[in-house]
This record gives sequence, structure tokens and C-alpha cells, in this order.
Amino acid sequence: MVLLVGIVLASLNMRAALASVSPLVSDISQSFGLSSTASSLVTSVPVLFLGLGALVAPWLARRFGSEPVLLFALLLLAVGILVRVAPSPVALYGGGVLVGTAIALLNVLMPGLIKRDFPDRAASMTSVYTGAMIAGATLVAASSVPLEKAFGGSWEASLAVWSLLAVLAAVTWLPQVLIARGRTGHEVRMASARPGSGTGTAGKSVWRSALAWQVTLFMGLQSLWSYVLIAWMPTIFTDHGMSRSTAGVIFAFNNLIQVAGAFAVPLLAGRMRSQRPLIVLVTSLVAAGYAGLMIAPVSGAWLWAGILGIGQGGAVGLALTMIVLRSGDAQTAARLSGMAQTVGYLLAAVGPLAAGAVHQATGGWTIPIALVLGVCAAALAVGLFAARDRTV
Repeated sequence: MVLLVGIVLASLNMRAALASVSPLVSDISQSFGLSSTASSLVTSVPVLFLGLGALVAPWLARRFGSEPVLLFALLLLAVGILVRVAPSPVALYGGGVLVGTAIALLNVLMPGLIKRDFPDRAASMTSVYTGAMIAGATLVAASSVPLEKAFGGSWEASLAVWSLLAVLAAVTWLPQVLIARGRTGHEVRMASARPGSGTGTAGKSVWRSALAWQVTLFMGLQSLWSYVLIAWMPTIFTDHGMSRSTAGVIFAFNNLIQVAGAFAVPLLAGRMRSQRPLIVLVTSLVAAGYAGLMIAPVSGAWLWAGILGIGQGGAVGLALTMIVLRSGDAQTAARLSGMAQTVGYLLAAVGPLAAGAVHQATGGWTIPIALVLGVCAAALAVGLFAARDRTV
């Protein structure tokens, strides 16, 4: 029970620090005089380090154990959130580096930990932690602007308050660290493995596996379309005349609806030998929602936010579930998780930056959204291969 609470609280933090920025990005940009491209770096830098941090996560877990590394990640996240609000653009981006690295550790280690401790309930536990992850993003997205107003117009205070959530989660992991110390060194080593390495040919087989690359690319492409929305959805609305408060509420609604997809799709995936119908469903929903943002961004805002939310939540839940389902054991799950999230988030980091740059160059959102529709098509193609009933 204590482990379950720890997983839920840690999961609440896995998007919160990212979602808190999006409704406030215009104020942050004005404070530092940032261009659209420079503003996109506020969200792209953490996503980039979601990928880079994933490179070291399995090694750290193998060296120190999953539980101590998770505790460290939560404390690092709290520090990164506070650094990010210091009165300097360097601190803004530097804090983003710490935030991204901390979340990367959480992202990579959670699937392996679930495969290890809940081997018979892996799909249902994945739905629990992905649902909690998106619920945390929803809470933060809905609260960012009201908190800014409550703190007298201080976006810095609005962002900083979420460090308390990370500290609370860290406290719940202290008992797990003590329990982990009672395990033998062999058990800790078997709980975590370095992506692409490990012993003998086992590590090499992950990085040389076509199926592993298909899972990885689906993870990256669905992350790309999600982080474009995390970075720019409120701005797309306000650029078309919507008030900032309304845009923030619709963005929060988008995150709230994601909980349904993130909870339901992994449960359905666990009951299927092949998840291809779910791949078609989630990619079609996301493509339809993006097309709506292109055609009628304000008049249909609530509808598009809802359609996108179900598709986004379902896609991330499906991507994380496939990491578990395509793995034969906890060690392979840790390796595949590290590979998928290293390459996947490095790919995803391109999304917000490219969307901001194309928007700045064209003066509108039509071309950036059209490019994301191409990403949806690519995700559908690779996802159909990743969803086959095979294991790495």
C-alpha cells in the first residue's frame, strides 16, 4: 500500500512541472523579452533532458538501486523548479535542465519497477500511474493562472509552489529506500539494467531489435505531438483572440480528459494480443483534434481539446504499456524503457522548438499544425508494427 501511494505521488510530478509553464509562457516571455523561438526553449529544454537524462537513469539504478534514485529524482525536481524562477534567463533554462533530468529518472525507472513489483498487474498499474501523471498535469494547468493572480501577478510564485508537491512525494519514498536496503545486491542489480548494455548479448538485442525501435519511435512521435500542445495550445487560442484565462481553462480541460484515455487504454491493451485497433483509435483522434485547431481553433476549442485529450492520454498510456507488454521480464522492460525514452524524448524535444520557429517564420499556426498531422501519420505507420503480439 505504501508503495502504491509512493508511485501515485511520484507520478503526479511527472508532468506537473512541465504543464505549469504553458499557461504562463506569455508572461515569462514578456519578463525576459523572449522571441517565439526562445520561448519554445522554455519547454523544449526540459524535454531534451528527458531524453539525455534517460541515458544515465538505468546505470544509476543499477549502481544505487531504483528506490534511492527515485527519491533523488524527486528532490532534484524540487530544486529545479525553484532554480527556474530565479530572476535570470540562465536560471530559467538551467532549472529546466534539472527539471527534465529529474523527470527522466522517474519516467525510465517506473516501468521496470512496476514490472518487478506488479508482474501480474502490469497493465492495470500502468493505467494507475499514467492516470496519476496526467491528473497532476491537469491540476497544475488549471491552477497556474489563478495562482499567479493570487500571488499578485507573480508567475514565479505560481511555478515555485509546485516544488512542495515534489517534496511531499519524496517523503513517501523514504520508507521504500529503507526497505530496498534490505534487499541483496543481486536483487537490486536484477531490478534495473542499462539500456543498450547489460550483460552479454542481452543488452545489444534491445538496441538491435526492430520491434524495440518501433516501440521507441511510437513513444517519440506521440510525445512530440503532446509536447507541442503542452508548449503552445494556450498560445494558439490566445493568438486567435481568446482570453488567457479561458485558454488556460481549456488547456486544463484537455489535460483532465487525458486521464480517461490514459486509464482506459492500458486496461484494454492488456486484454489484447495485438494493440493495433488502439493504435488506429488514438492516432485518429489526435489527428482529428489537430485538424480542428487548424480549421476552427476558437469556435470549436472545447471539442478539439476533448478529442485531443482522449487521444493524447490514450497514446501515452498505450506507449508505456507496450514497453511492458513487449518485454519478457523486468530487466528487459528497464532496458526498453531506457531506450524508448532516451530516443523518444530526444525526438520529442524537436516538436515545441520547431513549432515555435515555424510559427515565427510564417506568422501563423497553419503550417506548424500541418506538420504535426504528418507526425500523426508516421506514428500510425510505426505503431501498427509496434503493436504486434511479439516480445523483445
